[in-house]
Amino acid sequence: MLLRRLARPLFASWFVSQGLDALRHPAAHAQVVRDGLDGLRTRVPASARSAAPAPVAAALDGTIGDGELATLTRAHGAAMLVAGALLAVGRAPRTAALALAGLTVPLVVVNLPLGRRGSLTPEEKKARTERLVRALSFAGGAVLVGVDLEGRPGVSWRVQHARSDRAAIKAARAAEAAKHDA
Repeated sequence: MLLRRLARPLFASWFVSQGLDALRHPAAHAQVVRDGLDGLRTRVPASARSAAPAPVAAALDGTIGDGELATLTRAHGAAMLVAGALLAVGRAPRTAALALAGLTVPLVVVNLPLGRRGSLTPEEKKARTERLVRALSFAGGAVLVGVDLEGRPGVSWRVQHARSDRAAIKAARAAEAAKHDA
């Protein structure tokens, strides 16, 4: 119990700091997103881009403006900040952790080491790969925190246990009724 009380805020600190940084400096984060989307654009066929939902197609086609991208980056940062803070203080920790795992998926996608062929310098590739590995690691950790039952039985065990208890009570009542009838 004490270990969880210490580990959750430590784990949540990365999400909180990333969210806060995205809120304070959205242009830098929006540029990373733009670069990641440019890399995806070169890999995704035009037919798949046109079949995607409108916001995804706009992002992949490059028709989304810098202001809109900065707003999306701020919204994503705010969501990470709130979910990270909830995890840190222990309010709905499983829900917050699973939300953080979901919020990390866009970070993984934009940090895939795909660029316009030959356009990334070795330093940029290394930085993008490091961000990718970091995002994957924190997504995995968030999933682990999200499924942590803190030593308590899960819902499926509780349902199964309740069914077996109910069946045992029903069998005992039936035996008791048969005993009285005899």
